[in-house]
Amino acid sequence: MNYSMNLLDLLFPKTCLECGAYGKYLCDNCVEKVLDGTFDKNNFSIFKYKGVIRKAITTLKYKFATDIADELVEVCLTRLKSTKFKDVLLIPIPLHRQRENWRGFNQAEILGEKLASEMNWKFLPDLLVRQKNTIPQVNLKGEARHKNLPGVFAINPNSRYNPECPTLLFDDVYTTGSTILEAKNTLRVAGFKQIYSLTIAR
Repeated sequence: MNYSMNLLDLLFPKTCLECGAYGKYLCDNCVEKVLDGTFDKNNFSIFKYKGVIRKAITTLKYKFATDIADELVEVCLTRLKSTKFKDVLLIPIPLHRQRENWRGFNQAEILGEKLASEMNWKFLPDLLVRQKNTIPQVNLKGEARHKNLPGVFAINPNSRYNPECPTLLFDDVYTTGSTILEAKNTLRVAGFKQIYSLTIAR
């Protein structure tokens, strides 16, 4: 028995980020309300970007919390077991190094590594490089989102990869899909043919 963890739970009990119920940061009822699980243009999104999932992702993005990350991965895994993604190479969407240094981490890389480990997927975090420090897509609308991204990604010349391997790009949120589309185009130029994408929410 982990007495230190039990003591922490007593002193700082976990409550749902959405409804405040005790026990978890992402309670079962609130998770069920935001299920998505649909394919669109070869992208699979597990949840709608609202409610408890939105609050969890936002909390991770701006103040990383390990317990919330672990719970988020756990609820994702229960939906991924039945998908067609089996022997794939998971590639997280990278942050520009300046933004990653400022934030201290890349949530897509951290969550992607946890998912890949649990799903027995190959994981290659250094294949794509973000060579332009673009304006965050969330701050732009419409056509400005598309103009913000051309040429933003490049293949890391030091990365070893097999372009014949089915590839799964991973990010936390799918909005217009511009970021993922640009990353897919970069991979296609490098010779990748079977390219899908997975996001936690959309």
